[in-house]
Amino acid sequence: MSKLLPETQLIHDAAQSLIETCAELAQRGWTPATSSNFSVRVDDNHIAITVSGKDKGRLTQNDIMLIDRQGKAINPEQRPSAETLLHTQIYDRYAEIRCVLHTHSMNQTLTSLLHEAQGCVSLKGYELLKAFSGNHTHALQIDVPVFPNSQDMNELSMQVAPLLKDQGIWGYLIAGHGLYAWGKDIFEARRHLEAFEFLFECELRLRSLRA
Repeated sequence: MSKLLPETQLIHDAAQSLIETCAELAQRGWTPATSSNFSVRVDDNHIAITVSGKDKGRLTQNDIMLIDRQGKAINPEQRPSAETLLHTQIYDRYAEIRCVLHTHSMNQTLTSLLHEAQGCVSLKGYELLKAFSGNHTHALQIDVPVFPNSQDMNELSMQVAPLLKDQGIWGYLIAGHGLYAWGKDIFEARRHLEAFEFLFECELRLRSLRA
């Protein structure tokens, strides 16, 4: 027997939170050319996620679809992002995570390419490191993983899987692609996303100033 669907109001509220967040991120230029995908956990068995190929600044309730924990569409007439597996593996690993945000800003894309060979972006000494849940001081270093890009989501998810064994990891980059960030609710995920974006821009400007 299939899992019972969540209440209609829960689905509506989850979709509305995604629509509002997507519109704000699109205004910042972080979701160009219908790129990016976003999701929230509705209940233990279902996830609301943006459908594929839509302008993220103009989403409607019909542009948010429901999938199960395996990434299968509840409504087979709707098509989720090809990267749905990268969302579901985060939810599977962390029971407390309720939102995953994936964007394609210029800062994220350039930073990922500049650090692809090293395999990570090392961030240290910034006051804004305290924006990441669990961090209480600037006097630390976090290494944001950078994975090679691939159109094979099974291959990419297998590369990411070892990272998700660790607690206190809030995001990773895909080279030439963008950033995945997550949190215990949509507000925390947004805070993490914004902190990553600011810190990547700092690193890019420092590199330019030191050149």
